[in-house]
Amino acid sequence: MTKLFCRAGAAVALAACLSTTSCIGPNNAYNSLLTWNSKLSESKWLNELAFLGLNIIPVYGLFLFGDYIIFNSVEFWTGDNWIHKPEAFKPQHPKSGESK
Repeated sequence: MTKLFCRAGAAVALAACLSTTSCIGPNNAYNSLLTWNSKLSESKWLNELAFLGLNIIPVYGLFLFGDYIIFNSVEFWTGDNWIHKPEAFKPQHPKSGESK
């Protein structure tokens, strides 16, 4: 019985090593979510509340996990990423007259 568990563990470890490429890709899904969140409204406070909510309900974590496991691996093996690169993230700056 222990040999069976040992072989099954080795098979799972080998499959994990072969399916994950350990490449660091562009993380387009995560960056798209980040860009969307920064443009959600003109209010930096509402954007912050949305950011915190999307972290409490682990949307940011799921997007990053999907990038690491699925999308970056697909791009590594095929050379094509399914998610287009988002426009550059631009943090909001206070308008004149607003306190920092």
